[in-house]
Amino acid sequence: MKMNREISELFMYGSLDEDSILSRLGEIFEVIGTGDYNREKVIRDIKVQLKRLLVLATDYGFDNDLWHNYIAFFLMMSENPFSLVCEKSMIKEGTVTTIVKNDFSRIRNIFFYDFSDVEDKLRVNCFSILKDYHAVKKNKKIYNWNVSEKVRALSKQLEQTEDADSFYTVVTGFYHDFGVGSFGLNKAFRIEENDFGDIDFTAINNLDVVTLDDLVGYELQKQKLIENTEAFVNGSRANNVLLFGDSGTGKSTSIKALINRYYDRGLRMVEIYKHQFKYLSRIISTVKNRNYKFIIYMDDLSFEENEIEYKYLKAVIEGGLETRPDNVLIYATSNRRHLIKETWNDKDDHTNQDDIHHSDTVEEKLSLVDRFGITIGYMKPMPKEFENIVVTLARRAGIDMDEEELKKEAVRWEMAHGGLSGRTAQQFITHLAALRELT
Repeated sequence: MKMNREISELFMYGSLDEDSILSRLGEIFEVIGTGDYNREKVIRDIKVQLKRLLVLATDYGFDNDLWHNYIAFFLMMSENPFSLVCEKSMIKEGTVTTIVKNDFSRIRNIFFYDFSDVEDKLRVNCFSILKDYHAVKKNKKIYNWNVSEKVRALSKQLEQTEDADSFYTVVTGFYHDFGVGSFGLNKAFRIEENDFGDIDFTAINNLDVVTLDDLVGYELQKQKLIENTEAFVNGSRANNVLLFGDSGTGKSTSIKALINRYYDRGLRMVEIYKHQFKYLSRIISTVKNRNYKFIIYMDDLSFEENEIEYKYLKAVIEGGLETRPDNVLIYATSNRRHLIKETWNDKDDHTNQDDIHHSDTVEEKLSLVDRFGITIGYMKPMPKEFENIVVTLARRAGIDMDEEELKKEAVRWEMAHGGLSGRTAQQFITHLAALRELT
């Protein structure tokens, strides 16, 4: 069948995973083309691949023509020398563009592939049902809606192309605007250790859709954070940032809101935990040549007396032989101003027999904070500020309880549920909203 020939002659886009849906279908169609095949087995093999396509469609919220969505997704995820350069600049005409346009001519044929001949030969109706697929409406938190929107939009654009040149224009325009591969399509990532002693960047699909306006108060803190992040995404000099202060005051919310605010301008976020600090150099090495700005995010950062992971962090922030690239910053939150747990013994060398110059060791730990160019304090609100947060959140939630009664109930709630903080206020409003739904 023609599909396998088109796949086999791809050049720049020819490094397909042998287990990919496209590769498997190509192999199946080649078998059909020989005329020597077992019909039942071939049908089973095709249905296995179509089931995989349906699973992918569920994970990414594909809709309408699933085959078009799949090929658009394949192009979006294809990291190769051409697509990676397209992230940074539009490619000028030359040998490479001739090769790629030839590939795109073949991919366009695959995109518009007519499955009717296969269905007629096998006397089945399995591909046709994918041409007009209507996905079940799902909560955006259970699938990668951010990627889904881009896949469906690119698919629609490709459907309007008239030839390989227009196909080329659409795809390269997408690469330039949004990037390619997982870094191009996703907002945030976590680090996972694989079985080979290396690390993988795993996309975070259910990122909270929060904005800085959702955080009531803390206007000066938010403005300081915005100014530094604006400078960063604009390519100007910017500082690493430490947000410290009481729990539940909005430190983590502020940083999560940044990725929603600046994603379209090329900001990406990588969340890393303390036990993964040994991978910091490897993470930076992976992202330094991509055309994005990366914030390495460390939540609830602190170190106990005997922990030494802070040394990895110090070396990366400042002082290592390799200069930190301009497209990487570190943002951290902590409940501790100095990140390190201190004791009275830390003040006196004489009480630490195992470390003659213990005060120097403590000073080394405390100097970690100085490596953050900007430190922003998030302190728990005063009673009047807490009441204002409660009232604001209540009105946003459509709760019309009398203001004075609302404040009295909020005070009772905070005294029994963690004290004055924005988190406590939000939990109180959630409680009221739940009660309203029950009545």
